[in-house]
Amino acid sequence: MSSQPIDEDGFHSIAWDDAPSSRAVISPSSPFDEDVGEGFETISQPTSESQDGGAGAASASTATVTGSRRDRQGSVEVDPGEWNGRWMSIEVREPVKEHEGSKDMYVSYAVKTQTNLSTFPNKLVVVRRRFQDFEFLREHLVKAFPACVVPPIPDKHRLEYIKGDRFGPEFIERRRLDLQRFADRIARHPTLQRSQLVNDFLQSTEWTVAKHHHISHPPPESHISLMDSLSDKFINAFSSVRKPDGRFVEMLEDLERFEEGLVSVERLVGRGKTRVDDLSTDYQDMAAAYQGLGYLESGITDPLNRFAEKMLDFSALLKHMNQSTVEPFLIQSHSLLAYANSHRNVIKLRDQKQLDFEELSAYLSAIVSERDRLAALNTGHSAAPVGLGTYLRDQVDKLRGTDDIHTRRERIRKLDGRIKELQDAVTTAHETSTAFSDEVLKEHKVFELSKKEEMKEILQTYADGQVEMLQRAMDDWDRVGPLILY
Repeated sequence: MSSQPIDEDGFHSIAWDDAPSSRAVISPSSPFDEDVGEGFETISQPTSESQDGGAGAASASTATVTGSRRDRQGSVEVDPGEWNGRWMSIEVREPVKEHEGSKDMYVSYAVKTQTNLSTFPNKLVVVRRRFQDFEFLREHLVKAFPACVVPPIPDKHRLEYIKGDRFGPEFIERRRLDLQRFADRIARHPTLQRSQLVNDFLQSTEWTVAKHHHISHPPPESHISLMDSLSDKFINAFSSVRKPDGRFVEMLEDLERFEEGLVSVERLVGRGKTRVDDLSTDYQDMAAAYQGLGYLESGITDPLNRFAEKMLDFSALLKHMNQSTVEPFLIQSHSLLAYANSHRNVIKLRDQKQLDFEELSAYLSAIVSERDRLAALNTGHSAAPVGLGTYLRDQVDKLRGTDDIHTRRERIRKLDGRIKELQDAVTTAHETSTAFSDEVLKEHKVFELSKKEEMKEILQTYADGQVEMLQRAMDDWDRVGPLILY
């Protein structure tokens, strides 16, 4: 493993070198440096203004990086004053069934990218990609950028495949929104959105060729052979770091609190959705009862029928509110939980790097102690064996008659070579662990700011939907009052 410094655009110790060679050098190790403007603190809530009138069919999700915004109709507004003028917007839209009617039918999506980043020669480009392409993108981003929180991709929803609903409009739209959230998070990430793989995914007209190129040129391995040979011996599912870093312990605790809180909110909103569905059904039953009463009371038939119609309208309004506001809230919050879990996995991988260093250091210490013990025996001094294994080996050597000075010298020579290898491995492991920790700290900032933006959007959309439903209900009942009491 190389110990090359990471002040340039390449996290070599964990295969961070995956950027276009022709672009301006912007260090992914420092996404919040001054040369990237104000940092993610300047991400703003989407506004209702529009600059690209043709983007009206796009998702209402925000796909913003470095100063671009999308309003609720999907139009993009760019503020060139933010982020030193750098911005990016990705839209997933216009799903189309390819080879419809054949066994090879699949759905492709138009992926529209607008940006002024120097890594993109085309500032406005539209390509078509299918779900498998998004899966390929995420899988290879995880391999190329192990220290990055790569957004999760939506599952294949196997139940829909079994039921044959994967080409239904509702499923296709839900998947499109899932892919839009994935694209939004890629666009917001200061490292991933500059990678060559993302560049090819968003712009290449020869995507199949680009995929084969990335497959045939995988990122360099992050572990040297010695660490690989020792990893299975030392590391297992029950291992834990000996000296936990308080920064990452606190980070995990914050994630746990966030997940617990969001799960509780999901549970409450889910219960509320069920109750609203039940209430909608009750309003339908009550409307039917009033209509029946109108047939019996001929003198007030019209007022009762009008009242029943408004109750049916209100029932439909409640259902619409659940479908347009509550269900998207639950889907988006579940997606955010999956995103948080990706962050948790990166933190666990950082712990693994620290554990590699700790176990290699402990092994090196044991080898050095054994070497010193053998050297002491050769000089006539007594030295106790280090560990049960060493003691048993000494006893076996005595029984065989091989416990002599020549055998000990040969063992010392082999141990000296082993010590040299281990010293290099420990140095490399320490550099990797330190560099990985630094990257995870920066990734946490990116995640926290992205999470804040997404939560703001989710809660605002939910609140707007509730207010809209209540306002429409008030207007409807205000209009029906005079008709009933005429």
